[in-house]
Amino acid sequence: MRLTEKMVWSCASAIAIMFYGACSSIEELIPPEVAGHEEQWPLPNKDYASTRAAFEATISSKNVDRLGVAWSFRIPGSGMFGAAATNPLISNDIVYFQDLGSNVFAIELESGELVWEHLYHRPTGGPNGVAVGWGKVFAPTSAMRIAALDKSTGEDIWAFKLQRTKNEFIDIQPTVYGGMVYLSTKTNYHGNATGMIYALDPDTGGVLWNFETVDSPDIWGNRKVNSGGGVWYPPSIDIDRGMTYWGIGNPAPWPGTKEFPNGTSRPGPNLYTNSVVALDFKSGELEWYNQVKPHDLFDHDFQLSPILTETEINGVTRDIVIGGGKTGTVAAFDADSGEKFWETKVGVHENDDLEVIPQIISYEKPWGEPGKPIRLFPGHYGGVETPMAYADGVVYAPVVNLGSWVTPEWSETFEFSEGTGELVALRVDNGNVLWSRQFDAMVFGAATVVNDLVFTSTSDGMIYALNRETGEEVWAYQAPAGINAWPAVAGDTIVFPAGVDTGKGAPVLIAFRIGANN
Repeated sequence: MRLTEKMVWSCASAIAIMFYGACSSIEELIPPEVAGHEEQWPLPNKDYASTRAAFEATISSKNVDRLGVAWSFRIPGSGMFGAAATNPLISNDIVYFQDLGSNVFAIELESGELVWEHLYHRPTGGPNGVAVGWGKVFAPTSAMRIAALDKSTGEDIWAFKLQRTKNEFIDIQPTVYGGMVYLSTKTNYHGNATGMIYALDPDTGGVLWNFETVDSPDIWGNRKVNSGGGVWYPPSIDIDRGMTYWGIGNPAPWPGTKEFPNGTSRPGPNLYTNSVVALDFKSGELEWYNQVKPHDLFDHDFQLSPILTETEINGVTRDIVIGGGKTGTVAAFDADSGEKFWETKVGVHENDDLEVIPQIISYEKPWGEPGKPIRLFPGHYGGVETPMAYADGVVYAPVVNLGSWVTPEWSETFEFSEGTGELVALRVDNGNVLWSRQFDAMVFGAATVVNDLVFTSTSDGMIYALNRETGEEVWAYQAPAGINAWPAVAGDTIVFPAGVDTGKGAPVLIAFRIGANN
């Protein structure tokens, strides 16, 4: 059964009465910028279930060949990975967007005219981005701060510092629900830092609750060396259960250091890294967790926003949570208990199941021979890097096939030019692969379902619309810049950030529209 927007908002109305009383308005639970504009793209992954599926849009295989550029907007800021590393939001015909310089923009969907901008010029690694709710735009405005801006003018309302140590940062697109702003910090993999999940008061920025993503006060026995955890994609929210679901990042150092090779500074599974965790939306209390990769040596986060849906498993209809990440795997879990139903490898895998990396005898090239640095797939920029999409019993996983050379002490990525990509379609009831579409460049553009199409993009700036059932190409477009971000869809328009400088053109936000001919 398709999880529709009507079902989501109907459930929300019922739960609003349950938690807040019959006299309370639904705006107390779901912001009007979200509840009143669900046919557009008001949340980071379209809806609280993170399906990234736009069935209200008018774009389909019947008219996608009529997509043209309606407008483009020059992206001024840049960071470690280009100018853009997330999708815009669209609410009430306004596009809200943040670049990797932390700059925030409000743009008219119809014309592409700038409504307001708030320039910070503070480079970040991303993926960052904005949330919109209760008359405010919420955005990480530096490595340390989260801010609320006036939705109409972009003027400051409040700013709040969440950084506890110099090695802890904010690089996440927040999301809004239940009178709270949800986000997390993460680390730069230097010692004495852990990622913390927060729920903030939208009116003041005050902390309502927090959850420590590392289940060890001394960071697994060596606070000086170890770090890890944190979240870099927004949570999904099960309105019916009152639960938030988060994908947690990896432990560090990885693979190790000269003094502590093979992660020996952090013995044990290193909870809650590389896990899906379920937290009560009101209190942050841990309901369950499932660690997909204990004691990770390879930077294999299980970081994506989990997808929430239902499917029949062994003859029983179950509510499930679908996670994925740099592990190069996609997995399904029971929404109530965290029990894992299946896990499927996607993309290229080599040596990623090693628990100990062999000792190095020689660094003489060629590498890959016995006693030398070994090949690893997925490497630390590989796997399922960017958000998946879901529709009609199928999950679509964008895969980066890029390896690394690893030793017990360090890791070195392959050249980006060596990377390739895939978009893989899997059944959600058993994880079986239905089809896989191969690309010559890395797929950093997520997956986005628009009716009978699934869109994705590659690092060289190619945008593709594929047939959802077969993976066959229906439409393609060469953007003027590479792409390390993903689109938002509303009506007859799809808005794509193209923010990686490839020498072909400036980074831009491109609005494609049926019938446009610019």
